[in-house]
Amino acid sequence: MIKNPVLGGFNPDPAICRRGADYYIAVSSFEWFPGIPVYHSTDLENWTLRTHVLNDPQTLDLRKLRSAKGIWAPCLTWCEADQLFYVVYGIMNAMNGRYFDVDNYLVTAAEISGPWSEPVYIHSVGYDASVFHDDDGRKWIVAVDWETRDDYSGAISIVEYDPLAKAPVGYPQRIWQGVYGMAEGAHITRRNGYYYIMCAEGGTGYGHCVTLGRARHILGPYEKDPQSPLLTSARAEDLQKPVHIEKTSASAFDKDYLRRECFNPASALQKSGHASYVEDDHGNVIVAHLCARPLLPELACTLGRETALQKMRWTPEGWLRLSAGGNLAQEYVEIGPSTAVDEQAERVEQVDFSAQGLSPEWYAPRIPAADFTRYAPEEGYLSLRGQESLCSENRVSLLARKLTSVYATLTACMDFQPEVFQHSAGLVLYYDNMNYLFLQKTFDDRQRCSRFYIIHVDNGLKREDHLATVSGVDGPVYLRLAIDGKSTRFFWSPDNQAFHAIGQTYSTALFSDEYSRYGEFTGAFVGIGCVDSAYHRRQASFYSLEYRAFEQRSLPQPE
Repeated sequence: MIKNPVLGGFNPDPAICRRGADYYIAVSSFEWFPGIPVYHSTDLENWTLRTHVLNDPQTLDLRKLRSAKGIWAPCLTWCEADQLFYVVYGIMNAMNGRYFDVDNYLVTAAEISGPWSEPVYIHSVGYDASVFHDDDGRKWIVAVDWETRDDYSGAISIVEYDPLAKAPVGYPQRIWQGVYGMAEGAHITRRNGYYYIMCAEGGTGYGHCVTLGRARHILGPYEKDPQSPLLTSARAEDLQKPVHIEKTSASAFDKDYLRRECFNPASALQKSGHASYVEDDHGNVIVAHLCARPLLPELACTLGRETALQKMRWTPEGWLRLSAGGNLAQEYVEIGPSTAVDEQAERVEQVDFSAQGLSPEWYAPRIPAADFTRYAPEEGYLSLRGQESLCSENRVSLLARKLTSVYATLTACMDFQPEVFQHSAGLVLYYDNMNYLFLQKTFDDRQRCSRFYIIHVDNGLKREDHLATVSGVDGPVYLRLAIDGKSTRFFWSPDNQAFHAIGQTYSTALFSDEYSRYGEFTGAFVGIGCVDSAYHRRQASFYSLEYRAFEQRSLPQPE
């Protein structure tokens, strides 16, 4: 028995593949470095972050890309004939006007841990590219054929790929419009003489769904699944409503493409869509798909889009259906032996600074963390060298991990001696560079001493929260970020025993897909940051860092 999501927090657009008894899921990483996380499991219930496909800044330059740009929807496959893993991915560079400027690449490796080959450029016709390995040895690249012209609609296109020439053969041609007329995230498979095309439709909001078509020839024509969609969170009547892409309201909580009217209170998981599937040797079919768990009634997804699994079955007519019946994504799925699910499970991660390196769970926006971190294992600390402000899209010294639950704490012991007001360091709740909280220690040049207070950047508007400001604290101090459902607060302590509140209580919903005006699709991160906008050299030392997350219960709050 598994409890969805199996990959909590920002883990969108999953591509699942199987090699023998090993299962792997690759997800989008957008502007975060390193790129393309790959998770591993042998039982489909317990998943660990195994590796990242892209970790070379020479081949992955994400600087100056806006939030939610960068790496979109990687496709991970295993080709038995080649004895190679393939990853096809796109780098979304810009989304201005009606144009989506994306470059698609392909890399290969004999082992999931690498080394991965140099990226091969495929094309730029659209996004969500995937690769299909046909039984005859031919390979095909499938993608959204993005439409920029008036009075035309987009479609799914396909082009043959020549692995020897490392280039497509000719131009892509359109093969599938989808069921609802807005198909993306296409994956092709072959079974019993049919080519199946699985797509995401309905937009990536509350009207998201998974559809299926099939054809005798890979170029079509494809027939529609008579019972579409095969997977969704929305009600059938809502999926029939027209999809509006353009934003018509200035309200940050009213993005048309999210289709709030499709929210289904009967579904534990929302936004279910963008899927791929694998089949084991016993005929069991497992679909990996994205989903979301919004805060209510705000319908704000602070955790972003997550990854869930569903068990499917083939009908005698050759169509996929949920084993549980219907088409609504299930929170609990019986996969493997039936085991009890611990609803009160606590996840604890303590960073060991005596080791030479961080766990792969920690990321930096756009640049490698090695550019601004230094380990001193003999002294038991990690230092961050300050760079540009946390609003920058270039070089930011922010070391963060994905927030996996809205019941979580991050506690750090920090020693930082600012000398000018351009020096600051502390704890961060970060959705994107235009939406974050920063509990910072900085220099007060009026009182000529250090001071703690909170910076709140709200859709690009900077505010300073001086409530319960703490001044003149020298030496190591303990800082804590506590997220308790819809409430978020910061605390400090001189001894890691008695913690005192600092600043006001913030709404967790402000750090979500729905609220951000400048980026979407990602999810909140928590971490440590350092800024030196004077000389880019002041350092903050961190002696401990602990992340705790709970699934269902509120956190005990410090006094």
